[in-house]
Amino acid sequence: MDNSKPEISVIKMYAAREEIYPREIKGRYASIRWLCVWLTQLAFYGLPWLSWNGRQALLFDLAARKFYIFGIVLWPQDFIYLAALLIICAYLLFLATAIAGRVWCGFTCPQTVYTEIFLWIERVIEGKRSARIRLDKQPASLSKYAKKTAKHLAWGSVALWTGFTFVGYFTPIRELALQVTAMTLGPWQTFWVLFYSFATYGNAGWLREQVCKYMCPYARFQSSMFDKDSLIISYDRKRGEPRGMPNKHSEAQGKQFGSCIDCSMCVQVCPVGIDIRDGLQYECIGCAACVDACNSVMDKTGDARGLIRYTTDNALANNLSVKEIKRRALRPRVLIYGAILSMIVIAFFTALTMRTPLKLDVIRDRGALGREVEDGMIENVYRLQIMNTSETAHLYKITVDGIDTLKLVNSDEVQLDGTETRAVPVRVQAEAGQGAPGSNDISFSLQAVDDESLRVTEKAVFFVPR
Repeated sequence: MDNSKPEISVIKMYAAREEIYPREIKGRYASIRWLCVWLTQLAFYGLPWLSWNGRQALLFDLAARKFYIFGIVLWPQDFIYLAALLIICAYLLFLATAIAGRVWCGFTCPQTVYTEIFLWIERVIEGKRSARIRLDKQPASLSKYAKKTAKHLAWGSVALWTGFTFVGYFTPIRELALQVTAMTLGPWQTFWVLFYSFATYGNAGWLREQVCKYMCPYARFQSSMFDKDSLIISYDRKRGEPRGMPNKHSEAQGKQFGSCIDCSMCVQVCPVGIDIRDGLQYECIGCAACVDACNSVMDKTGDARGLIRYTTDNALANNLSVKEIKRRALRPRVLIYGAILSMIVIAFFTALTMRTPLKLDVIRDRGALGREVEDGMIENVYRLQIMNTSETAHLYKITVDGIDTLKLVNSDEVQLDGTETRAVPVRVQAEAGQGAPGSNDISFSLQAVDDESLRVTEKAVFFVPR
């Protein structure tokens, strides 16, 4: 009889994070990546400070329910335009992914951009990859704490400025700056500035590749947009294997090696810590750092570049030329994405161009139906909700039609400033005997006196007592 205790095995559902120390690399794609960093951050930090018609050029004023996009003012009724803009961005992402894989993730995604900035700060303060590894392994010391403190203070400063700028897209940034300077920032502005600052600090400084691996849904469904002709970063196994560095001993034994010398540079520069030589992995963000690293090694060994490169599965399997790769780029999936995107863009800009910057809603006074007033006239009362959605003041003339002898009793003109909304009460009368008993269809028209193109018409009902 076996009285030994059963073995207990522990299954870990989550692997502890291993610190990644990406090595700095120079090259074509590193330069493109930094160009994207500069362009995106100049746009992000600079746009809120631009002025247009005496106000902030780009402002999503939630409190006033107005979205200012340079010369365009969008109201809650114009939400369809924002929805169309989001759809256009989504299809752009689908199209770019079908053609060039995760090029968005590798070069312009905010997570990638801010991680790149935070890594640069880390290198400046703590040193290169080997120095950072040694520093983390050192016992506690004044020098170590000084460097770590300086790094986190720099990270915090960038994060705070990022959070402040982000909130500046929803609250006028100049007013926000004055409130910060005078220490009169409201509780909600304070909360959101600190919230987005903390998000930037945590995601770019601490989580980094964890965001791309576990939090970002794009990594999970990207494979549905890939096919055999999508450009991805790939390792040429036919050329690279077997790996190894030739030496006198191996040559004497007649061993043959591929172009890969197994230097692991491609792994050291990877911001998500994967080995691209194991094949395409969902963690790969397509930043092409491994391409620059491998090309620099090939230059030193005298071998041809491109052992790791942007290519397609079909190109690797069938040795396709660059010309053939470009020809296969125009395949049904890409053409369908492109056609849908083109139609949406054309429809969006057509609707935006033809949009009349004037809105009219007619609200009938339901508390008082048609009533007979002096001289036997029948009167109905309405409230006209008028919105001048442009930034130019206009004088508007109000007219009403639909029944003979129908007329406005009060003033038929109204002056509205730019982006002003006003409720205008109006009384409409018709002679007795005009119109059928009950409901009669009428229409209100609003015409700008100084611009004939600014005209809207809205239907309403005139009630005649039975």
